[in-house]
Amino acid sequence: MKRIVIVGAGPAGLFAADALADAFSVTVLDTREYVGGSGLHSDGKLNFHPRVGGDLTEFLAEDEAWDLVFRIRGIFRELGVEAGEYDEVGLRLLEARAAKAGIRFVKIHQSHIGSERLPGVMDRMRRRLEDRGVGIILQTMATGLTVEEGRVRAVEMAGQRLPADAVILAPGRAGSGWLTKVMEGLGVGLRFTPIDVGVRVEVPNEVMDEIISGYGCWDPKFHIYAPSYDDFVRTFCVCPRGYVVREAYGADLFGVNGHSMRSRGSPNTNFALLARVRLTQPLENTTEYGRHIAQLANTLGGRRPLIQRLGDLRGHRRSTWERIDRSHVEPTLRDATPGDISMAYPSRIVRDLLEGLEMLDRVVPGVDADSTLLYAPEIKFYAMRVQTDRQLRTAVPNREAPMPRLDRSKLLTAGDWVDLPGSGAGVKA
Repeated sequence: MKRIVIVGAGPAGLFAADALADAFSVTVLDTREYVGGSGLHSDGKLNFHPRVGGDLTEFLAEDEAWDLVFRIRGIFRELGVEAGEYDEVGLRLLEARAAKAGIRFVKIHQSHIGSERLPGVMDRMRRRLEDRGVGIILQTMATGLTVEEGRVRAVEMAGQRLPADAVILAPGRAGSGWLTKVMEGLGVGLRFTPIDVGVRVEVPNEVMDEIISGYGCWDPKFHIYAPSYDDFVRTFCVCPRGYVVREAYGADLFGVNGHSMRSRGSPNTNFALLARVRLTQPLENTTEYGRHIAQLANTLGGRRPLIQRLGDLRGHRRSTWERIDRSHVEPTLRDATPGDISMAYPSRIVRDLLEGLEMLDRVVPGVDADSTLLYAPEIKFYAMRVQTDRQLRTAVPNREAPMPRLDRSKLLTAGDWVDLPGSGAGVKA
């Protein structure tokens, strides 16, 4: 039986293993002591749409992409995740309201697992794989690939080699630097992708309750073009009754994120508001640019996230705890430093965010209030884009070509990953 080694036990690696387990001998490696990747510590929002989180139609026809999405939704249901309920009439009204404000509202089928329940779902996924013979090796770092005669022969780890007929690399954002080095070493082409720079916005639950509770839209997605620069701004990761938390950006940097529980909640809703940043010559490295912004924000905050009232940012003044405490929004993250986000962020990004909130207020009244809280940095780094064909195969062939091909719809899965080489499986989603 052909041997497949998957590097990374996040959603991408796990779903790839699920698709391949019945036809191949599959082994999954991960540096962590658990499966689920960085997303294990999220609140477990599931957005079932082929163009959210990426664009599946880059690799599949429209109907194939939707079939894949529904298949993944079915697996989550088998793992005990409940289907979300929504008000179709209400969502159409919201879509029309957004359009009148010059904003696109993206209707999506969604489910919410909850931060406290997500580890249990991932444990069930692990048992599902192990029961079908998938080997899962944790707390083990893949150090590189063995390439002989132009073909990948093994995955290297801690002085050992794990032989493989094909390899899928799914290291996630945390392993994007490692992935870049491996691809450069193999001579595989790479290109920089945009990053999203913004803030975590915190408002009272009442501001978004009509959309979330009334229409059943747990994670509303709004797409905006800020007028001054025509930059793309979007909402992301809405956390109803949620909590703002600190998030590591590797070993030396951090930002903020949001969590929502199923069993308890706060009086606030938080969400990310992000501006898209693309760079061209001479600096194309968006990751380096984003890291410098995060580093400056971390320094200004004294190694704590920055927090600022929206009214203070608009008024060109630094926030203080006294100003924050007399507002009616009680921060859910107190381990933060009141400051001035405009001292860390370029003026163009600040303008994009202010204009985005002003436009969004026409659809969600109350988000643009002076008392709205903003936390920084919130930066979404994306891995380098690896040059592949439409089956996400690189120029480096597998051990013994050709590999037996499976039904494509059963091989592709959701996540942020690439295959190297020749399994015919993979998608960035």
